[in-house]
Amino acid sequence: MNEHLKGKKVLITGASSGIGQYLAIHVARNGGHPILVARSGNRLELIAKILKEKFDTDCYWYKADLTNGNEWKDVSDIIFYDHDSIDALINNAGMGIFENYCGSKWQDIERMLQVNVHAPLRITHQVLPHFIAQKSGHIINIASQAGKMATPKSAVYSATKHALLGFSNALRMEVEGWGILVTTVNLGPVRTNFFKQADPTGNYETAVEHLMLDANQVANRIVKQLFIPKREINLPTWMDAGSKVHQLFPSVTEKMLRSQFNKK
Repeated sequence: MNEHLKGKKVLITGASSGIGQYLAIHVARNGGHPILVARSGNRLELIAKILKEKFDTDCYWYKADLTNGNEWKDVSDIIFYDHDSIDALINNAGMGIFENYCGSKWQDIERMLQVNVHAPLRITHQVLPHFIAQKSGHIINIASQAGKMATPKSAVYSATKHALLGFSNALRMEVEGWGILVTTVNLGPVRTNFFKQADPTGNYETAVEHLMLDANQVANRIVKQLFIPKREINLPTWMDAGSKVHQLFPSVTEKMLRSQFNKK
């Protein structure tokens, strides 16, 4: 159990399924109050109801399409109007479409930039004055190992996660004087609905099925770290080791792992 979570409000984006849904469950199980955001209002309403009944904790939900910047701004304004205090932010929502850059649709590129970069930067910009005023807060950005080690068909996705990593690293140094924590979570493939959109053929999911992380275990690991200083959470450990080697010897690793990189 994370004793630091009791009575704390935790804003979670992308909370209707996958990692986000499990984050909500573990926050509520530890005595926190989840504030859920996703496109599916019906799913959020059901999750909030179940968490209230099972854990006897207040759970709030807001329907928002993060691919629509104006809609997200309106909904986020309402969230901060409704809640005088928010204690943590988990920027979990993300999307990817695996395609060679030359064959990518510009609409898909813009959607990835909006959800993976613009949306988390916007909500972080809004929450920071609250954290600064209360001299506490924790921002957790769900990035990716792809932000450290890019592979074919993920040029845009890797770029968005690399941007989120760079943003988090700079922000961490800017806000530490106010007692605000910033953590990035860099994940390999996770067993969620992510790949149904990222790779509709199912080829990549089949190829890495035996390597996939469990969304529930990932969420539990993240929630255990809430309000505890931690620069990064890197999973799985073997992939994190691989990304470190890649940073030191990029040309060598790209040649050695060419077949694995091209599994998408």
